[in-house]
Amino acid sequence: MKKTNLIALFLLITLLSYSQKGKIQGRVYNEKNNEPLEFATIRIEGTLVGSTTDPEGNFLFTGIDPGFVRLIVSYVGFETTTSAEIQVQGNQTTFIDLAVPESSSLINEVVIRPHVNLKKIESPVSFATVGVKEIEKAAGVNRDVSKVLQTLPGVGATDPNRNDLIVRGGGPSENVFYLDGIEIPIINHFATQGSSGGAVGVINPDFVREINFYTGAFPANRPHALSSVMDIRQKDGSRDRIHTKLAVGASDAAFTMDGPLGEQSTFIVSARQSYLQLLFKLIGLPFLPTYNDFQVKYKVQLDPKNELMLIGIGAIDHMTLNTGLQETGTEAQKYLLNYLPVYEQWNYAVGTVYKHFSDRFFDTWVLSRNMLRNNNYKYTDNEESQPKISDYRSDEAENKLRFERSYPHLPVKILLGAGVTYSHYTNATNRKAFVNGSLTDLIYHTDLNLWAYRVFIQVSDTYLNDRLSLSLGVNTIANNYNRNMGNPLNQLSPRLSASYRISDQWELNGNIGRYAMRPAYTTLGFKDAAGNYVNKNEQLKHILSHQAITGLEFRPTDATRFNLEGFYKQYANYPLSVTEGISIAGKGADYGQTGDEEILSTGRGRAYGLEFSGKLIAWRKLNSTLTYTLFKSEFTDREGTYRPSNWDTRHLLNLISSYRLPRNWNVSMRWRFVGGAPYSPIDMEHSTRKAAWSATNQAYIDYKNYNTLRLDDSHQLDLRLDKEFYYHKWMLNLYADVQNAYHSQSENPPIFTNRDTGGQVMDDPANPQEKQLLREIETYSGTVLPTLGIIVKF
Repeated sequence: MKKTNLIALFLLITLLSYSQKGKIQGRVYNEKNNEPLEFATIRIEGTLVGSTTDPEGNFLFTGIDPGFVRLIVSYVGFETTTSAEIQVQGNQTTFIDLAVPESSSLINEVVIRPHVNLKKIESPVSFATVGVKEIEKAAGVNRDVSKVLQTLPGVGATDPNRNDLIVRGGGPSENVFYLDGIEIPIINHFATQGSSGGAVGVINPDFVREINFYTGAFPANRPHALSSVMDIRQKDGSRDRIHTKLAVGASDAAFTMDGPLGEQSTFIVSARQSYLQLLFKLIGLPFLPTYNDFQVKYKVQLDPKNELMLIGIGAIDHMTLNTGLQETGTEAQKYLLNYLPVYEQWNYAVGTVYKHFSDRFFDTWVLSRNMLRNNNYKYTDNEESQPKISDYRSDEAENKLRFERSYPHLPVKILLGAGVTYSHYTNATNRKAFVNGSLTDLIYHTDLNLWAYRVFIQVSDTYLNDRLSLSLGVNTIANNYNRNMGNPLNQLSPRLSASYRISDQWELNGNIGRYAMRPAYTTLGFKDAAGNYVNKNEQLKHILSHQAITGLEFRPTDATRFNLEGFYKQYANYPLSVTEGISIAGKGADYGQTGDEEILSTGRGRAYGLEFSGKLIAWRKLNSTLTYTLFKSEFTDREGTYRPSNWDTRHLLNLISSYRLPRNWNVSMRWRFVGGAPYSPIDMEHSTRKAAWSATNQAYIDYKNYNTLRLDDSHQLDLRLDKEFYYHKWMLNLYADVQNAYHSQSENPPIFTNRDTGGQVMDDPANPQEKQLLREIETYSGTVLPTLGIIVKF
């Protein structure tokens, strides 16, 4: 009966809906001075539909079929420009403004090439643009920004349930993130302090216009990146009326509202509430996370030459333990409950971006503040009546001011600027530690203030009738932690990009550069039991990476594109754990924090490989992408021996496809193959000591044989089906998503327990007071995860 009712309801909704066309409205203006471009030609990519702008630079398309499109703008004396991908919805108006740069060459006519290139002159290689379609309709990602990026060339993941970005063999701490020009350190809920991963994304996809993602060739105005830069561009609010959007997905329910606040201002605001704890409890996970997040953007055109944006984003996270599994759970679930703490975390970032346009240059001022509070604790036997065996609370707060000035039409294009950061870091730690053969209490309090600055300049130009593009950039960063890191020459980071257009179909690109990154605040603020800053000496340095990239791009048609890139990354001054004798590059892909230990800046590393990608774009409503990465990633230990990193899976393969069916149906799929990750055996002698076990309730790694073992390869298929309904004043989107559709099982590193099948501690008969026996438990992951989603927009 229920099944029949659902079918009847679906048929009724389908009959009530009817075909609706959408509109695209916006403005075209000179990027340099914000002046409108009159009579600019605009066309919808891949079609013959075109229009021209009026004297105020405005344009309007009507009668556009729902779907995802890009606009191409051409104008005499200006570069042909392609817009971000926009979603057209029936009976709705989509707004977009297009900034068009003046051409560096003197031309008297519009030059139209067969293929429009989206690359930037500063980063002609290792750059990708992710549009709204990939976020909204991709299978297996549930509209999560970080999960979308995990399918790009060179980007791996540590766990299907986490959002760590492992880019070209680098660690998850090597990425930086920008939201409309404001640097934000956290983009995930339940973030790992000292790194960048987490469980689920904070960014509401309803805000995203596009994502510019760099895996190398980083622009000079984006320091502190060794592996990637994620530059998120947000939508502006609608200018016609107030719109409301409600969405219910795999892990949360969202409310979004946008619209005008006056003739020259718009807003967009959202709030999300999770029910992830229900899902995790259903699939039997021992931890139950809940989260809330909030996001807002306000934009006002003060006058034709001045523009202001106010941006805010924040999250509140709480993860409790599923203690009901202590009696009924599997051995693996009970093992996790024995060592996982309770996590409580909140964070926010707020800022303002001011832009001033003139006839010779344009300026950008960015003022922002961000803060993270990370708290976790663990009770003995998970009983609140028992004493805590660990208690951690830390705050990270940053206040930033940055200035950028662009001169687009000197003999060469110049971008220069500087910034200053004031940071306040506190830490209160009380935990057990097994050091030098005995169990001790590590208790310390940190209150650290830090000043840092950055300066940069980037010079770019084209030659040989625009066939050759060159861009030279340099930046440096410094802080007052010690004299070594306070010397800007130690972090001087030049980079050179080159691109040569062999023909309209072939292009050769390359980059070579040096990049620097400050160690984590958890490392800077670490103290010993005596209250001394353990790492505050001249041995602590910025992490350096020297990189070389070359690429060949082939675009035989408008619908096909192929790219082959080779990369080499060499690391220096990488933090090396004094206690464990290995690089901390292998950490940061778990909950809690990383880097809070004594380190030496003596580690080295290297990552190198090849990336291939092939794309079929909007060919008879079919989009397909194939990416393959062959790479190697390794870092040195205390003895200087190179060992595989935790992310050295060697192979990453993704096959992604989507097809738009008639009547607003869309089907998509994603198949992933990941090579086996390395792992380490345990130190049996250390782990069988009861005192050592009581500090962590886990076995200890055998660092002398670090990552000498390897798991089996893994693979997974995700599927998604969408249906959109358009009515007179509202729209409805229903979707079904299935992750791991054929129930693939992935091998995990074995875990060890000190308890028998009856739950009793296994004493060592030879020394029952001090020693115990351990038992190995094999574990596998892989659950079929179906999701039904609803999106309603008024």
